[in-house]
Amino acid sequence: MASSSRALSRLAGPARQLSVRANAPAVNFTTTSSSIVSRSRTRTTALSRQFTRSYADAPPTKKPRRIRNTIKWTWRLTYLSLLAGIGAVIYDGYLDRHPEEQFVPDPDKKTLVILGTGWGSVALLKKLDTANYNVIVISPRNYFLFTPLLPSCTTGNIEHRSIMEPVRQILRHKKAAVKFYEAEATHIDVEKKVVKITDNSDIKGKVHETEVPYDMLVIGVGAENATFGIPGVREHSCFLKEIKDAQAIRTKIMDCVETAAFKDQAPEEVDRLLHMVVVGGGPTGVEFAGELRDFFDEDIQKLIPEIAPRFKVTLIEALPNVLPMFSKQLIDYTESTFKEEHINIMTKTMVKKVTDRTVEAEVTGPDGKKSTVTIPYGLLVWATGNTIRPLVRDLMAQIPAQKDSRRGLAVNEYLVVQGARDIWAVGDCAVAGYAPTAQVASQEGAFLARLFNNMAKTEALEQRVRELSSSLNLQPGDTAAKTQEIEDLEKQLRRIKDVKPFHYSHQGSLAYIGSEKAVADVAWLNGNVATGGKLTYLFWRSAYLSMCFSTRNRVLVALDWIKAKVYGRDVSRE
Repeated sequence: MASSSRALSRLAGPARQLSVRANAPAVNFTTTSSSIVSRSRTRTTALSRQFTRSYADAPPTKKPRRIRNTIKWTWRLTYLSLLAGIGAVIYDGYLDRHPEEQFVPDPDKKTLVILGTGWGSVALLKKLDTANYNVIVISPRNYFLFTPLLPSCTTGNIEHRSIMEPVRQILRHKKAAVKFYEAEATHIDVEKKVVKITDNSDIKGKVHETEVPYDMLVIGVGAENATFGIPGVREHSCFLKEIKDAQAIRTKIMDCVETAAFKDQAPEEVDRLLHMVVVGGGPTGVEFAGELRDFFDEDIQKLIPEIAPRFKVTLIEALPNVLPMFSKQLIDYTESTFKEEHINIMTKTMVKKVTDRTVEAEVTGPDGKKSTVTIPYGLLVWATGNTIRPLVRDLMAQIPAQKDSRRGLAVNEYLVVQGARDIWAVGDCAVAGYAPTAQVASQEGAFLARLFNNMAKTEALEQRVRELSSSLNLQPGDTAAKTQEIEDLEKQLRRIKDVKPFHYSHQGSLAYIGSEKAVADVAWLNGNVATGGKLTYLFWRSAYLSMCFSTRNRVLVALDWIKAKVYGRDVSRE
């Protein structure tokens, strides 16, 4: 404030000098001097106010306009992002409906036959340059199925067509045309290099069996459900591997519910009908048990409250704990969550026999003693074990090197079937030293696509080198240029031929455990991050949504989730 006073005194000096001059004898300047003094005082007052504001100790007040501007710009960014997302979806749909023209590949090129439309085969097709081969795809189903979300289809949380991608839609977007035959491969003749296929559809033409020759063959037919020779499993249980399995489970769940609600139904029969038994403590069995519990707690309990308290879920596992591929921390968290959700877990329990109403199992107690229990059920879902398909077993019998293989086609580090030429195997039908999961099969398919693309480039470059070498020194003046081109091509060949063997990179494991909770064991840097809970559930959903094959699948799955959350699951029985 002292500095402000000194400034004011300096400004007041000229005003005093003007006042002295106004007292001079010249009377004509009296009025002028008075106005000058008045203006000086006004200017002094304004400047004093300015300096006072500049040196005030009070902090400046925050203007509410800043908050309003922040809210306004946040809202603008939100709806602009929403519009951009809608525009991207519409544009993607336009591209799907209006693909570019395809060209027919050279018939002199090698014929590559791919069996199956699972994870391995589709990953191969997605990255394969079809212009290098005559590609033929053979499969009994004309779609790719996103299997991690299959348990959600059993309760109506997701509609089954939302996780299906038509194979012809995938093939239509390749550069060169690809042939697709909806048929089942029944026999592979290794000597003649032909595949025998059969049309098993309900409607058959005059020709429903034929042979397809191949130069290169990729087997990705997967595996089928293993029953371990237990009597009654195939006759009385439901599997969970295909779309038809999920539809059958969904129908049977509502059958059990409506039958339990039937008039004058005995209480013990209601308890049996509403007892759902799941065999298999892997991710599929655990996720189905969680989805089933959610379905009854969130929908059936509100619609049919009189029978809801009798609903029960039992999970049977032969190993000491569920989710054996997860960390001990997440296993304990899953088991405690199931206990809160009233899902009964029976570990160290071996199923011995299945009838149309009961499951007979052998339980190993903590003391090692074994006892037999009989479990009545309304629905039995078998979600454990894989075994090789008849096609793979027939092929293994033709190859002497495969005689000791029991779980599938043994392959080398480049996924070539041991003891065979020009045959590769991916997915659950191959034994490559890794677990039979979708993640492994997808990486195997992508590896084969890179391998085949490199093989085609190598053949083209080697052909060019042979052409240049055969004409070298025959014409004067072009020797130096051709020699340099040969050297460049050989450098490219050395780079392309350096293809490293297949190596699986584990990205982590996810599983939904019910009550909007999930567990995740995700690879991070040189270790793993283990987490579980509701935030992990959001991560589980976002991860599976991003893993869906196409934008169409992502949109449909997201809309199904929203629909189920707002209106509930559909309890109508087809």
